[in-house]
Order: sequence, then C-alpha cells, then structure tokens
Amino acid sequence: MSTTIASIGEALADFAFYYPLFMAWLWMAGALFYWFHYERRGGKPHEPPPLDEFPSVAVVVPCFNEEAHADETIGWLMKSRYPNLEVIAVDDGSTDDTGAVLERLAARYPSLRVVRLLRNQGKAAALNTAATMTHAEILVCIDGDALLDPWAIHWMVWHFRWPRVGAVTGNPRVRTRSTLLGRLQIGEFSSTIGLIKRAQRTYGRVFTVSGVVAAFRRSALHDVGYWSTDMLTEDVDISWKLQARHWDVRFEPNALCWILMPETLRGLWKQRLRWAAGGMQVLKKNLLPMRAWRQRRMWPVFLEYLLSAFWAYTMLGLFLAWTLRVVFGIPTPIEGASLIPRWPGVVIGTTCLLQIGIGMLLDHRIEKGLFRYYFWMIWYPLAFWLLSALTTVVGVPKALFRTTGKRARWKSPDRGLLPQDR
Repeated sequence: MSTTIASIGEALADFAFYYPLFMAWLWMAGALFYWFHYERRGGKPHEPPPLDEFPSVAVVVPCFNEEAHADETIGWLMKSRYPNLEVIAVDDGSTDDTGAVLERLAARYPSLRVVRLLRNQGKAAALNTAATMTHAEILVCIDGDALLDPWAIHWMVWHFRWPRVGAVTGNPRVRTRSTLLGRLQIGEFSSTIGLIKRAQRTYGRVFTVSGVVAAFRRSALHDVGYWSTDMLTEDVDISWKLQARHWDVRFEPNALCWILMPETLRGLWKQRLRWAAGGMQVLKKNLLPMRAWRQRRMWPVFLEYLLSAFWAYTMLGLFLAWTLRVVFGIPTPIEGASLIPRWPGVVIGTTCLLQIGIGMLLDHRIEKGLFRYYFWMIWYPLAFWLLSALTTVVGVPKALFRTTGKRARWKSPDRGLLPQDR
C-alpha cells in the first residue's frame, strides 16, 4: 500500500515538474509558428492593411465609477482613424460622478451617446443594453479606463472580411509600470496573453478574448444570445459560446489597447481570483456540451485549463507534504525535499525566462523598449506562478458552489499608479 502511495506521489511530483515545462515549449513553438505564418510580413500598428469597405462600428464603453478616467478614454476614442464610427458609453449605476462626466463629453462629441442605468447591473448587462441601441454591424468593446490605439479598430475590422469570423481580440498593453508588480505584468502580458493567444490560434481555438479590447460581429452575438449576465468572466463565456457555435475567434496583435493593472498584492489577488473562478465557472457550464464530437476543436483548450487547475492542486499537495516532512518531521510517502529548487527549479525558471523573452521578442515590433523590463522578470516564476496556483485553489470551489443565475456585478478594481500619481 505504501509503495503504491509512494508511486502516486512520485507521479504527481513528475507532473508538477513536467506539465509547466511541456506547456511552455508548446506555447513557444505555437507562437513562433503563428508569427512566421501570419505576422512576419505584416505591417506596423500604424500601417494597417487597406479596407475595401468600412462597415458600421459602435464602440461600447461600459463604465462603473470611471469619473477619473472617462474623459481620457473617450478622448482617445475620438482620435480613431476609422471613419464610420459611433461611441456608446454606458454608466452602469456608478456611485461617483461618472454620469455627469459622460454627459459633458456627449455635449462635446456629437458621435458619443450616453446611456445611464439607475442601478448597477454588471458589465454583461451594460454590454447587452448598448447592443440593443445600435444597428452597427460590428461592436468593439473596451473598458472605461482603457486607451484604444487610433488604428486598432481598423486592424480588427479587417478580419471580418471572412464571414465566419465572429470576434477578434485585441492586444492589451500595460500602462502601470511604477512598481515591481506592474513591471512583471509587462512580461506576463507578452509571455502569457500575447504568446499563448498566438499558440492557441495555431491549433484553432482561443480560451478567451481580452475583455478589455475585443470586436464582435453583431449577427454572431445574436446567434449566441449576447453576453451572459451571471458569469464572473463574461469575456471567457462569450468566447466559448461563439466557438461552440463554430464562429471563428481571432487574435490581432496590432490592435493595441493601453490598460491599467493592479500594482498591489491585494488588488492583484482579487483580480486573479476572479479570473480563476470565472474560468472554472465556464468549464463547469460547458462540461457536458463539450463531450459532443462536433466540439472537438475546443477539447485542447478545455483540457489545457483543466490540467492547469489540477497542477495547482498538485502543487498544494506537494507543498503540504513538504511542510509535514521538512518542517514538522512527519514522514510522508512523497519526497518533500524535491520541492527545493535544485536542477528542476533551474530548468523551469530558465524555460520561463525564455518564454518571456520570446514573447517580448514577438511584441517588440509593436512596442519598442520592452526589453528594458526583462531584468525584472527573474522574479516572475516565483511570484506569479505561486499567485496563479493559490488563486486557482481558492477560485475553483468558488466557481463550483456559486449559485446558478446569480448576477455578476462590478467591483472597482485596483488600477495601479500612473506617473502623475506617484
């Protein structure tokens, strides 16, 4: 019996080591293939491909307590180089002066419409409300504190020339860089968001669009019933709904959007916990539908997320075994000292830095000066892998036991420190 348990323990220890190693190399290979096949001959963000026609576009900006950022966000949208454009800002029951700021902006910009909801209904409800108030063929959705590059809409609309394209996710770039956590997220967005989306597009399906910047074909949204108001991560859910109906979801690295990210541990924990719980909530919702053969192209993405959750719990188990054995001196079937980062830790850490380096290399064309932050990435494997494992461990039960149909509402996030705030 003890031999069997020891064998299981060794297998789990091997999985904890080899799983992130295998996925890192898979993502790097997939992203490099995507770059060589699709991006290598592409233009720069300010040099988009020509369009034969300009379908109508509505930019939807759901806002909750965005008094400090709405002016800047709307001002950037008005610099857009896309000609056939309207902007719909939805004040979702804000408790500050967001509504008044938006009304003043509407008086300044004729192409801006403001919708004010009396009570906070959540981001998905705000998006659904705006979708009913426009006849635009394409909806571009950004957050109320994001700055959209003037050429981003042009780049995303270009993909909708293909009739089966239902959504295009843009490329969010981190603005908040005043702390170590902010700088680490620069490398994270290149190595996990940009690089992984490229890899996932290589094998056909993406886990999610970026909720902060994404474009949707209106007919595709109508086909899947628009956004679900009970999902913690409405962007993950809409991505799965579209792809389950065989709509294509693409990634456009040139569609840049500058975003604010948490720069405190508390703010980062709350954000990543919502991401982890929301992702598992979508997996729970799709567990039975994904068994159908016609959904087979979603299986790799489904399995990838499921294994990542299992990895988090494996790491928790190994850590507890290590604590019992090394700290308290209680014998366990699992060799606790294997968690000490000797050569396996060096291999994983080196691979992680290589992954970040390749991600920055691929994004260097669209954002100059990325490599000056590479020095700080030495802390990424320890800080963010630990954070990812812990938020997954806590987030999975939150998703599994969350009341079905419960409305997902806004909570004001930690947006970090901009230069003028330091």
